[in-house]
Amino acid sequence: MPRPLRVAIVGAGPAGIYAADALLKSEAAVAPGVSIDIFERMPAPFGLIRYGVAPDHPRIKGIITALHQVLDKPQVRLFGNVDYPNDISLDELHAFYDAVIFSTGATADRALSIPGVELDGSYGAADFVSWYDGHPDVPRTWPLEAEKVAVLGVGNVALDVARILAKTADELLPTEIPANVYDGLKANKALEVHVFGRRGPAQAKFSPMELRELDHSPNIEVIVNPEDIDYDEGSITTRRSNKQADMVAKTLENWAIRDTGDRPHKLFLHFFESPAEILGEDGKVVGLRTERTELDGTGNVKGTGEFTTWDVQSVYRAVGYLSDELPKLPWDVESGTVPDEGGRVIENGEHLASTYVTGWIRRGPIGLIGHTKGDANETVANLLADHAGGRLLTPATPEPEAVEAFLAERQVRFTTWEGWYKLDAAEKALGEPQGRERVKIVEREEMLDASGA
Repeated sequence: MPRPLRVAIVGAGPAGIYAADALLKSEAAVAPGVSIDIFERMPAPFGLIRYGVAPDHPRIKGIITALHQVLDKPQVRLFGNVDYPNDISLDELHAFYDAVIFSTGATADRALSIPGVELDGSYGAADFVSWYDGHPDVPRTWPLEAEKVAVLGVGNVALDVARILAKTADELLPTEIPANVYDGLKANKALEVHVFGRRGPAQAKFSPMELRELDHSPNIEVIVNPEDIDYDEGSITTRRSNKQADMVAKTLENWAIRDTGDRPHKLFLHFFESPAEILGEDGKVVGLRTERTELDGTGNVKGTGEFTTWDVQSVYRAVGYLSDELPKLPWDVESGTVPDEGGRVIENGEHLASTYVTGWIRRGPIGLIGHTKGDANETVANLLADHAGGRLLTPATPEPEAVEAFLAERQVRFTTWEGWYKLDAAEKALGEPQGRERVKIVEREEMLDASGA
C-alpha cells in the first residue's frame, strides 16, 4: 500500500514552518499525501519570532497566528527539545524520512574586525537579544551600568537594541518579558544611546515603521544631526527606486530639522561614522573611535581621515547575524551558509541526496521574515520534483512511530505541539494576575515541565 511522503524539517522557526506549509499546499500532487515532522532544539517552536523579535513588537509576533494554523494540521508533528546532531544525526534522519530540510536560521553575531572588540563592555547584539527575549541557554543577568552606550549598525536589530536600552523597564512591563529581564532593565543606567552607521540615510536598512516607532516612546528623544543628511547620485537613485529607503530618508530629514525636546533619554542616530576602534582602559570599554566618511557618488563611502572619539562605556555590535555550521553538511565559511542550488544541498558539485535547505541557513540573514516564504516554495518545489523523478533515498523505517521509539530509546525528553498549548497556557496564566497577556517562562526544565515533555 502506498504511504505518504515522509519529510523531516530541522528548525521550527518561520522558515521551517513555511516549508511545511508549502508541502501541505502541494500534497494533492503527492499521492497519498505528505507526513511532516519538525525538529526543534528549543522546547518551544517559532524560532526568531520567540527569541529574536523585541518584546515590544506584538505586531510582528502576530505572525505566530499564521504559523499556528500550519502546526495545527494533522499531517504535521513537532518534536521540540531535540538537538541536531547530538540527539539525531543526518544518517538517522535519512533512515526515517524520504527527505530532510534544514531551516536552522542564524543566531550568532557576525564578527566585526576592529581593535577592542574583546573588551569588557563590548557585546554582540545577538547575545543581548537572547537575554531580553528570555532564551533558556543564556545567563539570566546582563550588565547595564553604562550611562552612554554605542550601537554599531543601521538595521532593524540595531534599532531593537537601541530602543530596549533607551526605554524604561516600566514601559516594557506590559510585554511578555520575564521577571529577570524586567529587574535587569530596571537597573539600567543608560541615558544616552548612540547608533552609528558607516554610510548615509539612503543606505540605512531600517524598516520605515520600525524607525518611526522609535519616536513613540514618551521617554526617548530621537536626535539626528542635520550635517548627516546628505545624498549623492547613487543615493538619489536608491530613493527613487526603493520606496522604503525613501520613507526612511524622509523620516530622518524631519527629525534633523526639528528642535530637541526634553524627553529624559536621548537616542542619537549618527551617519557617515565608520567604527575604527573600541577604546579601553584596564580591560574595559571607555570610548569609541570612528572615522568620518563621505559619499563617493555611487552610494558607497570613502574615509576622510577625520576621526572622532565618543565618550561611551559600552558598545553593542549589531552588524549582522551568522548561522552555526551544521555537521555532516557542506559549509561556505565566507557567507556562513550551506551551498545549494534551488534549495538542494550541493557537495562537490553534486546534490547531497534527499537533503535540502531553506531560509537564512540557505541565503544568509538578510530580508524580513516573510521573505523566507519564497525560499520555502522553491526548495519544496525541487524536493517534490526529485520525488516525482525517483531521486529521493528510500528510508529504512518510514513508519511515524519509529522516530518516537528512537527518541525514547535515546532518552530524549521531547516536547510536542500539544505540549506547546500547555506551555502557552502556563505563560498566559503567569501574566493574568498582572494584567499582562503572558510572562515568558525562561528556564529549560520549567518549559519542559510545563509542556508535559
